Amino acid sequence: MKNSSNKFRGKNNKEYKKNSDFSYYSKNTNRSEKNDRFLNNSAKNKKVENLKKNDEKNTFSSLKRRNPRFKSNTEFPKKNSDMHNEFTNKRNFDDWIWGKHSVHEALISDRAINRIWCTSEIFSSDKFYTLLKDLKSKGVLIEEVSWNRLSQLTYGASHQGVALQLACSKTISLEQLIDFSKHNCPNPIIVALDGITDPHNVGAIIRSAEAFDCKGIIIPQRRSAGLTGTVAKVAAGALEHLHVSRVVNLNRALEELKKNGFLIVGLSGDGQISISNFQEKAPLVVVVGSEDKGISLLTQKKCDFILSISLKGKTSSLNASVAAAISIFHLTGK
Repeated sequence: MKNSSNKFRGKNNKEYKKNSDFSYYSKNTNRSEKNDRFLNNSAKNKKVENLKKNDEKNTFSSLKRRNPRFKSNTEFPKKNSDMHNEFTNKRNFDDWIWGKHSVHEALISDRAINRIWCTSEIFSSDKFYTLLKDLKSKGVLIEEVSWNRLSQLTYGASHQGVALQLACSKTISLEQLIDFSKHNCPNPIIVALDGITDPHNVGAIIRSAEAFDCKGIIIPQRRSAGLTGTVAKVAAGALEHLHVSRVVNLNRALEELKKNGFLIVGLSGDGQISISNFQEKAPLVVVVGSEDKGISLLTQKKCDFILSISLKGKTSSLNASVAAAISIFHLTGK
């Protein structure tokens, strides 16, 4: 029994040794695996840290590189805003009114109005439709524009869909101008402008017309400068002493003047009659065209005479306002 037990014990001891050796090796292998994992993790951590450092360096260097671009980008809108402010300051909005309530009060107060911009919703609304339609029949230029276009015109102001530009002088109807001119002079002269969009020319013609005792000015609703501040400044006070009629259609206005005994005289470089040889004595309407296109063909057909100014030098043409002044001088002196 002892031997068997010893054998058993020996076997067990051997197995125990084997098991203990196995467990020893297994423990060692586990530790080595853990060590390997730890080393691998530490290496990975080091790699991650290195990558982070590199990323930080790269981002820092990229920020350094981008800084001047960022500065320029921040400076660019500032420059744009400065340019925008300078441009809006240069453009004078003293004669502009926008906003529903402000514009409505201006319309019902019978102020002199040059031009109105509004959206289709405002034009067709109950509050504005009758007023705008009445002003349009009196020669005020009314344009239906989009909301974005109105924002461009007012440079982002809170316009609420409508804006207007005031006129520097009130206008009268064509009938009133005819009655006034005939009652104050046997052979009155009225100047009609056809397509003159430069306010400096319009102001200069008004100044010359008043200086030579013309009885009025006719300005079409479209294709013509209105009675703006520039016109009033160039006219140098003449607008206060000269009647202006703004008509919807110039050709229909000329027909109405013919019915009331006026002769229609057009100025053109191609005119067959020199103004110095013109001897007609009657109420006259002198039509002055634009410098580039002159009098339109349809308006020329409405004229009774086409007159020219004889030029002796090498200059082939005259400024519209200069031609008007010379013509009025010749016609009023007869």
